[in-house]
Amino acid sequence: MKSLINYPFEVIPEEGTVIEVAPLILWMRLPLPMRLDHVNVFALDEGDSWTIVDTGFDTKKSREVWALLLKGPLKSKPVKRVIVTHYHPDHIGLAGWFQSEHGAELVTTRTSWLMARMLVLDEQVVATPKSLMFYKRAGLSAELYEEKKKERPFNFSDVVSPLPQGYTRIKEGDSIVCAGRTWRVRIGNGHAPEHATLWSEGIVLGGDQLLPSISPNLGVYANEPEADPVSEWLETCEKLKAYASSDQLILPGHKLPFTGLPTRIEQLSENHYSALERLTFYLQKPSVASECFLPLFKREISGSEYGMALAETIAHLNHLFLAKKVSRQIRPDGAYEYRALTL
Repeated sequence: MKSLINYPFEVIPEEGTVIEVAPLILWMRLPLPMRLDHVNVFALDEGDSWTIVDTGFDTKKSREVWALLLKGPLKSKPVKRVIVTHYHPDHIGLAGWFQSEHGAELVTTRTSWLMARMLVLDEQVVATPKSLMFYKRAGLSAELYEEKKKERPFNFSDVVSPLPQGYTRIKEGDSIVCAGRTWRVRIGNGHAPEHATLWSEGIVLGGDQLLPSISPNLGVYANEPEADPVSEWLETCEKLKAYASSDQLILPGHKLPFTGLPTRIEQLSENHYSALERLTFYLQKPSVASECFLPLFKREISGSEYGMALAETIAHLNHLFLAKKVSRQIRPDGAYEYRALTL
């Protein structure tokens, strides 16, 4: 199946540079301070201005790269519109800056705007009781639990600029004109609620809903501990199959532009079906979430990857529990222990 996915662009854009991936569409990259070290952003030429799709983190480094872009390949025109595919910080981080400093219009889904505006105002100095209960239910070691109690948690406002009031909403089935094309909005869920993808003739702006070579994180967190993003993801994959064709150029939020979307959607679904099978088999031995990394990811997890891996593990456990494939009970130490009911 891998041979059916192709990568038309072997060279990636260096910091402050662009690559034209289609007429009037430029591909750029912003750095991220993590293992996934970049986010793709795109500039769509409107003739007298630019529309930007996604923005990167709000960091000193990101602003420096944007300064290079705005003084260099984008210098001839102002940025008048920013489309944000979903509310995650690497995509919406500088949207508020473009609004306040450049007068740009923000276009996104209602859920993305509401989530981002709420989270950027919700700064926590220490972990909340709800977060600590979430970690306890996940079965963190005593040492790691104590670290979580003492350390300052990640705050959205660390890497996302304040969002002014006002945005333009897009929703399922809407049309939006950019770069001389009409794009149809298709909404996905699982990785992020109300994630927007934009579809035009032969080109798709996929955000993190349509990624090559890596699977988007499907995470459960303390604010909605019983969520089932795996079901939402699988439902979205089925929905988007109807619009996918092998010759579409997919412009993703990370990694390389690619073709072969029908094959990739099958892979994205199968990745989670296989993970659920491995996890169910593993849970013949009763286990807590923090003990389930190896069957799910096929390797042990530590360091900076731990938080997202834990969130994804709980997402798959929630899916199995809600599907009545596993049981769940609270151990004396407060952790949820899971056991397979069927194989």
